[in-house]
Amino acid sequence: MVDERTQDPGRAGADRTLPQLRMDELLEDLQQQVVQVRAARDRIHTLLDAVLAIGSDLDLAVVLQRIVESAASLVDAKYGALGVLGEEGTIKQFLTVGVDEEAVSRIGHYPRGEGILGLLVRRPEPLRLANLAEHPASSGFPPGHPPMTSFLGAPIQVRDRVFGNLYLTDKQGAAEFDADDEAVLRTLAAAAGVAIDNARLYDDARRKQRWLAASDELTRSLLSGEEPASVLETVVTTARELVKADLVTLAVPVGDSGELVVEVASGAQADEVRGLVLSGATLAAKVFASGETITSDRAGAEPRVGGGASAPELGPAFFVPLGTRDHVRGILMVANLPDRPVFPEAAVDMITGFGNQVALTMDVAEHRRDTERMLILADRDRIARDLHDLVIQRLFAGALSLQSTLGRVADRPQVSERVQRVVDDLDDTIKIIRSTIYGLRESDERRALGGVRAHVVTAVDRAAQLLGFTPALRMTGLLDTDVPAACAEHLPAVLGEALSNVARHAGATAVDVHVEVTDATLRLRVADNGRGLAPAVTRRSGLANLQCRAEELGGTFSLFPNVPSGTVLEWAVPLSPNGC
Repeated sequence: MVDERTQDPGRAGADRTLPQLRMDELLEDLQQQVVQVRAARDRIHTLLDAVLAIGSDLDLAVVLQRIVESAASLVDAKYGALGVLGEEGTIKQFLTVGVDEEAVSRIGHYPRGEGILGLLVRRPEPLRLANLAEHPASSGFPPGHPPMTSFLGAPIQVRDRVFGNLYLTDKQGAAEFDADDEAVLRTLAAAAGVAIDNARLYDDARRKQRWLAASDELTRSLLSGEEPASVLETVVTTARELVKADLVTLAVPVGDSGELVVEVASGAQADEVRGLVLSGATLAAKVFASGETITSDRAGAEPRVGGGASAPELGPAFFVPLGTRDHVRGILMVANLPDRPVFPEAAVDMITGFGNQVALTMDVAEHRRDTERMLILADRDRIARDLHDLVIQRLFAGALSLQSTLGRVADRPQVSERVQRVVDDLDDTIKIIRSTIYGLRESDERRALGGVRAHVVTAVDRAAQLLGFTPALRMTGLLDTDVPAACAEHLPAVLGEALSNVARHAGATAVDVHVEVTDATLRLRVADNGRGLAPAVTRRSGLANLQCRAEELGGTFSLFPNVPSGTVLEWAVPLSPNGC
């Protein structure tokens, strides 16, 4: 028999080539599998590095930024974002990767949680899309937003609660994200939940430590008899440091009108808000009336916030009452500037607890001061009775005895004159003692009727009816304690006359009133944006009265143009024996 392969050399060569081709194919498949294994190994290493990176820091802000950066890097996404959810399921913080600051400024406010982002909020489970625009829940992009196509999202859970969501868009090097990308993102999200929980626990521990230290220092200061004014300065400064806020203010009630005055301020724009009077329509006044904490994403944009033309622009803020719902001592406002993030719930809870501690300590300190005051008043009453029943009566008896001896020494003029002088001195001493007792009682009654601040607020409220709007009012200094009675009587009349002139002649749409007391001067400044004083108009009688009042107290009165329009009135008197 003849072998066919020996007769056909070409066929024999083909038979030898086929095993070689199969071997090459097998080697190529093996090489591809090796490449895939290496890629998977590298990806696992990258994932492990990312997990280590996000867990190597305990600062929550740093952890969140590392999470979104690691997520975008792991799945080769061009854009990445992490949306932190608030109590009501809305996005309260939004961190981005791949979008520059100029694009962020063009877009404006970060997403509220609508469209695809809102779908992930409502249904916290991984979501992978080839094209965002084709999904029924898509609501489009705001003006200035970069175009995006492919999408991958996954929730981040912290102790069975959704903390936020990771959003990745525009897969680089491929048309869309694949199942491996989704698995990697889910793994990273699980590790991120642990890292976030650790960072939050660490932040809470540090806050509680600072809170306890601040509360202990505050308690010692108040119970040691330190002045309340300086203690309040410490309260707002401590609150600002506890939550790293831009501005913290403490507003206290003035009068019975429901209005508040910013007594103390610390941080950015503190000088602009210190002394501002907040009307009953502000958020602070609402908290004072309800005794409940209120938060706001943009306090400066709220129509109920601010105190007139001088109110600064503020961003996220919350308002905490000091005291119980039945007895609110004041309102703490904790705020950031418009471009700063919102405050976490832990910060609001901590300041609320700190405020309760402050109010309780102030109650204890006030009760202690009341007890000491009652002891002083009781001792003063005893002294007054002794003065009246013993000293005055004995002085009076002594004067009568001396007066009865005048007849016996009538023949000796020099002795008689000397005895009469002693009798007159005793009468004057009795009058001085009586006037001192009555003066103390009248001073207590005058303080009970209300201080200077309440009278100033009342004068501004009355003028608001004539003006058609409420002037911005600022009061700085210890008006109720450092202003003597003479000035206290003149100040409301001067302010009322000044505002009345603005209402009748200026045609203004805004008025700023600033009452300031220093160690040496009481100053009133009323500035409007009206038409100003006409050069041809002579001094009006009302302004002449203001001039006379200033001169009687040794002070000054001046009028000058406001910039860019209107008039500025200044009335200043010295706080000295020659003045008030």
